[in-house]
Amino acid sequence: MVLVRKLSDGTELRGRVVETEAYLGGEDKASHSAGGKRTERNTAMFMKPGTIYVYPIYGIHLCMNVSSQGEGAAVLLRSLEPLSGQDVMRGLRAAKRKAGAKILKEKELCNGPSKLCQALDILRSFDRRDLATDAEVWLEGDPERETVSAGEVVSAPRIGVESHGEWATKPLRFYLRGHPCVSVLNRDAERQMQSSTDLQNTEMERTV
Repeated sequence: MVLVRKLSDGTELRGRVVETEAYLGGEDKASHSAGGKRTERNTAMFMKPGTIYVYPIYGIHLCMNVSSQGEGAAVLLRSLEPLSGQDVMRGLRAAKRKAGAKILKEKELCNGPSKLCQALDILRSFDRRDLATDAEVWLEGDPERETVSAGEVVSAPRIGVESHGEWATKPLRFYLRGHPCVSVLNRDAERQMQSSTDLQNTEMERTV
């Protein structure tokens, strides 16, 4: 899918989703809705699938999620591949960075949850909006990648949930293997994936 952000001047910024994390709701101890807890902040997680959930981290950065099927479940958008509006994205990122910081490469514009919010000017006020009908931010199909095969997607543990016991190790982060815009690679998960693929290929060769 492609995330589109339409600015007030009509400019449309686009980025292909290349990395996400799943949060499963009540049973998921790493989720904001763990135990079915509802708060003023996480209300969007309990709204209909496709509702935008924007929340601050460290008091200054934002993360964008989309509510999904399941009570209190949501998907965090972790990284995008910039497709259009890169110069505007670079300016928006620069406004949040220290003076004199190096110019960002294209792959660095949206390679993290707070970075993509900065690059696409995702605002706190977008929380609880309907991603399917909103006029300023939406998801649309990707004509260049209509399908993604299972062999292209790496499943790995989520980032920053190390204190949540068994839920810290569950493979609920998904990213496109080999994509330069992924925020953090997990070599162990990629090796396991390759080993599984090699084993399947070997078994297929034996049966032919």
